[in-house]
Amino acid sequence: MTPLTSCRMKHLTDTSHGVRNKCLQLLGNLGSLEKSGTKDTEGLATRDVQKIIGDYFSDQDPRVRTAAIKAMLQLHERGLKLQQTIYNQACKLLSDDYEQVRSAAVQLIWVVSQLYPESIVPIPSSNEEIRLVDDAFGKICHMVSDGSWVVRVQAAKLLGSMEQVSSHFLEQTLDKKLMSDLRRKRTAHERAKELYSSGEFSSGRKWGDDAPKEEIDTGAVNLIESGACGAFVHGLEDEMYEVRIAAVEALCMLAQSSPSFAEKCLDFLVDMFNDEIEEVRLQSIHTMRKISNNITLREDQLDTVLAVLEDSSRDIREALHELLCCTNVSTKEGIHLALVELLKNLTKYPTDRDSIWKCLKFLGSRHPTLVLPLVPELLSTHPFFDTAEPDMDDPAYIAVLVLIFNAAKTCPTMPALFSDHTFRHYAYLRDSLSHLVPALRLPGRKLVSSAVSPNIMPHEDPSQQFLQQSLERVYSLQHLDPQGTQELLEFTIRDLQRLGELQSELAGVADFSATYLQCQLLLIKALQEKLWNVAAPLYLKQSDLASAAAKQIMEETYKMEFMYSGVENKQVVIIHHMRLQAKALQLIVTARTTRGVDPLFGMCEKFLQEVDFFQRCFIADLPHLQDSFVDKLLDLMPRLMTSKPAEVVKILQTMLRQSTFLHLPLPEQIHKASATIIEPAGESDNPLRFTSGLVVALDVDATLEHVQDPQSTVKIQVLYPDGQAQMIHPKPADFRNPGPGRHRLITQVYLSHTAWTEPCQVEVRLLLAYNSNARIPKSPWIEGGEVSPQVETSIEGTIPFSKPVKVYIMPKPARR
Repeated sequence: MTPLTSCRMKHLTDTSHGVRNKCLQLLGNLGSLEKSGTKDTEGLATRDVQKIIGDYFSDQDPRVRTAAIKAMLQLHERGLKLQQTIYNQACKLLSDDYEQVRSAAVQLIWVVSQLYPESIVPIPSSNEEIRLVDDAFGKICHMVSDGSWVVRVQAAKLLGSMEQVSSHFLEQTLDKKLMSDLRRKRTAHERAKELYSSGEFSSGRKWGDDAPKEEIDTGAVNLIESGACGAFVHGLEDEMYEVRIAAVEALCMLAQSSPSFAEKCLDFLVDMFNDEIEEVRLQSIHTMRKISNNITLREDQLDTVLAVLEDSSRDIREALHELLCCTNVSTKEGIHLALVELLKNLTKYPTDRDSIWKCLKFLGSRHPTLVLPLVPELLSTHPFFDTAEPDMDDPAYIAVLVLIFNAAKTCPTMPALFSDHTFRHYAYLRDSLSHLVPALRLPGRKLVSSAVSPNIMPHEDPSQQFLQQSLERVYSLQHLDPQGTQELLEFTIRDLQRLGELQSELAGVADFSATYLQCQLLLIKALQEKLWNVAAPLYLKQSDLASAAAKQIMEETYKMEFMYSGVENKQVVIIHHMRLQAKALQLIVTARTTRGVDPLFGMCEKFLQEVDFFQRCFIADLPHLQDSFVDKLLDLMPRLMTSKPAEVVKILQTMLRQSTFLHLPLPEQIHKASATIIEPAGESDNPLRFTSGLVVALDVDATLEHVQDPQSTVKIQVLYPDGQAQMIHPKPADFRNPGPGRHRLITQVYLSHTAWTEPCQVEVRLLLAYNSNARIPKSPWIEGGEVSPQVETSIEGTIPFSKPVKVYIMPKPARR
């Protein structure tokens, strides 16, 4: 390192700024707190790296000054603790003429303030002292008013991570008025002492009057930089939307750690809902939602918030619905106002229906006591007159009921205000919209709830026990006759499918297990001995049955592998093993129905390559596959490589019948991918008319659950009545992520066709694309390129994972 150190020291004094830049960069990346052993030609004493880099903070070239600051930051990133003396040097660079220097200096000040937050630093031109983190906070706040928008963005972003700042400094950033002229207020004793020691005369008109003295320059004795006063106000009013977004994000981070600051910054965040840039409005709404637990909205603030429901952007409206879900309202008038505005939103934008219903569900459950006095007015009930029964098909009436029923869950006196038809409507909505309407304890009615009894421990859940017992019963099938085996499998599959429908938390495990058992049942049916004893030309039905079974098993194994999240390598091995059995069945059927030997040579060779490929991919898991199909196959591999196709097929058929039923280990968490198409609803009888040869836009809105990487895997398929199929790849920007495991797809599909004589229906569905090699573990042998090209080719396909929706369309002939 000594020759390198001397080389760096030599070239740091080079006249070229590029050479000095590279030397400083080298110091930042390679330097340590070492001491050089010799003196250079200029007689400089040995100094550590930080002192050397710090000397170049005052270089004449701004590019070198920037490089010096970045080299210091690089030392920090490498784990070297920076010295506190650097702080004063960095503060001087905040007034540099070049924005790159100021931007880097702001970052360096923030780093030092996080290293020495409680250190005491003096205030220039004053005998006062202040915590270093408070002083740094004031200086960074001052940079929010910098002339360069890049520096302003950098400063605003860093403010959000300074959570150790004193509360009075933090709150001053929301007030443009200077704090006592930036001077510390003195006690009466201090003022009297100063008067006595000054020795100057007084006017004598006032008892204890101050002696005349020079006017104090407020900039000389400031306790906090003037820029910190109203720093966030300046940031939120900045002309650049990037600065406003950074200020909103910083407010959010500081408000999350300080409830009192969250209350004070609420008015400023609400004002940002009216920003001219959609991205700023959206960020403000998301910020308010994150701090909603610490705040309660006043009526005037709620009025401003609800005005955003008029926004034409669907993302803005849905974000506001999410905000109202977790907002605290102070009065019943506020609840009534929110309901009225949401119903106006529902009338103007009917597609927001589900989002508004969900919003009212949480609004009611959070404010039961505020909803209670509004119930007679909302339900239009009268003390002694019967009122007309509302229409249950009205989305607005359903919205009101959702609000009331969720409030009634924790308000036992509310059901006494319901009329008879309200109880009937509750029973209907409890069945049709169970995710929105809770189970209520109504007078004269039994509480119906799907929850587990409280005296049963979670690990003793009867549904979980039933699932385990069903699978254990199936895995002892070797001792039953083939007919009994099939019946037990059919009953178990039916029970598991029904269990998945009744218990949503077990739906993934139950469906996954049922699909695996269905594959096993298909294989057993296709291998019945009495059907294979007849010559192939005399029993074509058996060949068709076996061929269809093999094809279905292949499809089901792809569903098991790619439609479920949480699948581990233990399950992937069993799935590929089942797929290998299906391929063996396909080879047996093909051999029985194909004339000649030549075509079979290539098919047998390809199958044996796939067995070899399976062995190389899952070599670590082979000990767990004892007595299985592939285990016996690998034992006979040398014999199969030299046998004729007819003998290979005969061996495969025997091993398929003799192979054991492999136990499928279940993962801890497994969820099935699903999709629900909200729009188009498919309920309209009015056809969508357009001119043939042109296009019409069809709005598609879908909710995706437990889909991994939806941007690259989710496709939209449109099937026309004449058999044509159109595949659409949504743009990445069409996907939203409202919560963990959930995605929202909002896009437009363009339809076009030749002229029709009458309207017909097209089917719209969502598909999940997959690649067969996506989940195969990377073996060193595979990466080495030893696998043959025929096996390496991956199979790509799609799996439907939503119910199709039918849409009426009518392409009209063009007018001449």
